[in-house]
Amino acid sequence: MTRALQTGAIDSARLTLMLNDLRLPAIKQDWPDLAQRADKESWPAARFLATLAEHEIAERDRRRLTRHLAEAQLLPGKTLDSFDFDAIPTISKAHVLAICAGDSWIDKGANLLLIGGPGGGKTHLASAIGLALVENGWRVLFARTSDLVQRLQVARRELALEAAINRLDRFHLLILDDLAYVSKDQAETSVLFELISARYERRSTLITANQPFGAWGKVFPDPAMTLAAVDRLVHHATIFEINVDSYRRRAALERKHKGAGRPQSYATIKDLDAVSLPDNQSPT
Repeated sequence: MTRALQTGAIDSARLTLMLNDLRLPAIKQDWPDLAQRADKESWPAARFLATLAEHEIAERDRRRLTRHLAEAQLLPGKTLDSFDFDAIPTISKAHVLAICAGDSWIDKGANLLLIGGPGGGKTHLASAIGLALVENGWRVLFARTSDLVQRLQVARRELALEAAINRLDRFHLLILDDLAYVSKDQAETSVLFELISARYERRSTLITANQPFGAWGKVFPDPAMTLAAVDRLVHHATIFEINVDSYRRRAALERKHKGAGRPQSYATIKDLDAVSLPDNQSPT
């Protein structure tokens, strides 16, 4: 009996080492309990092996989701559940949910454009769509357009712009928030145009913008560049127009009418803890 226990301990130690070499951490952790259950319930060997494999796959999916969520840099609290679709009749919730599957457009390099005035919920919706896509297995990066453009300018000065743009290819969807906040500077807009051109029909881009296309001349100083950028973005694109009053303005009016201490109501955000300042605006 003692010899059998020793043999079992040696076998367990060897198995742990082999599972380490094979990089199967979930199986290494779970197999003793599952083996005990399999012995107790007289599982066939195939069921035992399949259960171990299922645990390993589930753990890998969990680790991949955690890693992709961390790299996506999405805004906290911005989810589809906390977005008030009733406040924006021009946007169908069913359509947005279909978009969040991703397989009908991302694998084709199509784009998504959210156009509307400040405070209408564009950033919230963009981040929420990004979160849903990550949960469905796509790789996403959320960035303020001005911040990303500045990083690309640094890469250009270091003669590494092409490499920097190529690194963004690992993301199936690049979310560029607040396009209008890019300054009308030739250096900035040229790297932005190169990014748009590089991803055209290859990788998808989601853009939020406060101005309609006709006003994008404020972003791109060259009319020809403006036309070319719009042409590349709208080709194979879904466009959502969010023309509603700012929820911040509505909240201010309701506070004025209801008085201090009353609950606030927002036009596009249900989760009040998730409310954040618009990008590029400092708290006052």
